[in-house]
Amino acid sequence: MKRILLIGGSDSSGGAGVEADQKVVASHACYAMTATAALTAQNTQGVYDIHETPSTFVEKQIDACVEDIGVDVLKTGMLASAETVSVVANAIRKHKITTTVIDPVMVATSGAQLLPESAVNTLCSELLPVTTVLTPNIPEANLMLKKAGKDAIDVQNLDGLKSLAAAVHGLGPKNVLLKGGHLPLSSDYKVAKSEDEKQVVCNVLFAGDSIDVIEFPHQKSENTHGTGCSLASALACNLALGHDLVQSVIAASRYVDAGIKSAVKLGRGSGPINHFHSLQVLPFAPGGFVDYLLDRKDVQPAWYDFTHHEFVEQMGAGTLDPDAFKYYMIQDYLYLIHFARANALAGYKAKNMDDIAGAATIVTHIKNETELHINECKEFGLTVEMMEKYEESQACTAYTRYVLDIGQSEDWLALQISLLPCLLGYGMIARRLKKMQETNPPETPNRYLTWINNYVAEDYTAAVKKGCELIEKHAFKQSPYRIEELVKIFIHATKMETGFWEMASAPEPRKQEKRESETRKTHHNHIRW
Repeated sequence: MKRILLIGGSDSSGGAGVEADQKVVASHACYAMTATAALTAQNTQGVYDIHETPSTFVEKQIDACVEDIGVDVLKTGMLASAETVSVVANAIRKHKITTTVIDPVMVATSGAQLLPESAVNTLCSELLPVTTVLTPNIPEANLMLKKAGKDAIDVQNLDGLKSLAAAVHGLGPKNVLLKGGHLPLSSDYKVAKSEDEKQVVCNVLFAGDSIDVIEFPHQKSENTHGTGCSLASALACNLALGHDLVQSVIAASRYVDAGIKSAVKLGRGSGPINHFHSLQVLPFAPGGFVDYLLDRKDVQPAWYDFTHHEFVEQMGAGTLDPDAFKYYMIQDYLYLIHFARANALAGYKAKNMDDIAGAATIVTHIKNETELHINECKEFGLTVEMMEKYEESQACTAYTRYVLDIGQSEDWLALQISLLPCLLGYGMIARRLKKMQETNPPETPNRYLTWINNYVAEDYTAAVKKGCELIEKHAFKQSPYRIEELVKIFIHATKMETGFWEMASAPEPRKQEKRESETRKTHHNHIRW
């Protein structure tokens, strides 16, 4: 994880300063550290008071962060005093920090003085020589030129922005990103004279031997509080993440542009941008997808119907009609063949060796499960040959073809989710029924205890654990929207499982055999040649 040290003032309202910086860093999946140079009492309407942090304490904050955690990029904002500016410049040299983004915060949009003019000289002489990227707005750029004894530049068009960026570059920073948000331009790149003429905003990157213009449509918005802080922090994050300078500037500019577009009005003044516009939050922590799935209100009814079906309860009590169980075992044998096919398909659709091997492990387990199944069927007078001659029930066909269709039409994870009710549910059912045998044993030995024991066995439990681990690894990489799609697949497959119990509760073969027997008794063919 990339480490960003943020040195600046605290905005009590959260829209700018180190509070905004930390939001930006979090949204870029980097790690934020802070050294607070000043506290402010402010909101969207203005800055009401400033309390400077002693520069010696700022130094201690910087040292504590750098000496323990380390720094990939240092970013500054409001530094409040000449003494703190010197502390920061010295710390950069002392700790050999190679990448710095310096946002020379001097005056708030509301007009509050955030850096004494006397400290601007210190900033120019001590901090600019160790600056990787300087990010002034137009007033800040001209103030630095003035303090350096140079003429301010009256910007009237895009060429003026380029000239101002070049002039500030001459003060010592390695690169200058001049922010043009204070001066929207018309469609012909001249300073807009009216609201209607405001068409574009241009940021100018001057790197000594090259100049780049990053242009965005002007947005008429009241929610621009903290845009400068946010742009500089986004730039710091992109540099830390390994992007080159131009790419980083473009990405940071786009980030802020989207933040303005998607901002929600907060406060009665200039509100903050939306720092989390591209952040998608999953409703579960890593490793918590299966628990989240089973806890959902839309899943619970279908899951309960499956795991507490009357067929299941009668198995636990030992009262289930043997013919119903016999028919279930026949259809379950036919189902296991397709279950193995589906897991083999999952291996084909997998993209890495671990997932391919995981699918192979599950197929091997299904083979072992099938052998146990066959042995159990022998107790009911069923042979493999007899079961293979049976026609698949509509419930079996519908369920297995649904799973295989998911496997053909969707991705690896969707297929795994369609298989999950069977894998997970049988283990949960068997554990509950096993406990039932211990706490409330039936009056006579339960003829279905073999089935129960098969699904609480160590090898089946290990297969369930492996399958869930594979799903958990991939589920956390999905978007919230995709999670909702997967939940729907899980619910539908769970209902298909319930349909399997329903099918077994009303055995079709017995009905079919009865119909065929009656037909043989009443139907006579009279054929003449």
